[in-house]
Amino acid sequence: MKEDNESKSPDDASPETVPTAADSKAAPTPAKDMTPADSKIQELSAQVEQLKTEKQELNDKYLRLGADYANFQKRVPKQVADSVEYEKRTFLRSLLTSLDNFSHALNGAETATAGPEAMQSWIAGIRMVYQHLLDALKSQGIERVASVGKPFDPSIHEALTFRAEADKPNGMVLEEYQGGYMYRGQTLRPSKVIVNKLPSEPTSEETTDDADGADATGK
Repeated sequence: MKEDNESKSPDDASPETVPTAADSKAAPTPAKDMTPADSKIQELSAQVEQLKTEKQELNDKYLRLGADYANFQKRVPKQVADSVEYEKRTFLRSLLTSLDNFSHALNGAETATAGPEAMQSWIAGIRMVYQHLLDALKSQGIERVASVGKPFDPSIHEALTFRAEADKPNGMVLEEYQGGYMYRGQTLRPSKVIVNKLPSEPTSEETTDDADGADATGK
């Protein structure tokens, strides 16, 4: 057995593995470790890119808002003008019926024969026109101020003169010279009225003073 081992030639021995140039090129190069400064730079670069993206998005939003606001400025005045014009047309249209009724009443007065019945019919027509006008004004928020028989209110009444009527409360409106109107709760025009003003009664002190004066004069 020993002789067999010694008789083997060197060519029969297993060759050793020797690295070649190709193997050395294919082997991966180990990555270089990043320093803390490199990590910080990479982090800041990512933040800068994110801020650039956010800035672009905000700029786009700003441009869109600017365009929307410009369109809004152009659109609103036209909408307001259209709304005002519509309200005017609605109000004027409501008055046309009153004009028609006035025309009918005048034509009836011209063609009617003289007599109490014709006059009453004509008056009824005028009253109908008047009521229709009040209704048209009320539909627009305008209402007539109640005056006669009401306490005088300087916010809605204007006193032209005073008159004394003992059977009526002091400060009551006796007559209305010109009607007043309210527009949506605010005075559009005050009523011009005549107000009841009773003579003031003397107080007990004034009565006593007058009596003392009379006694002194008598003495």
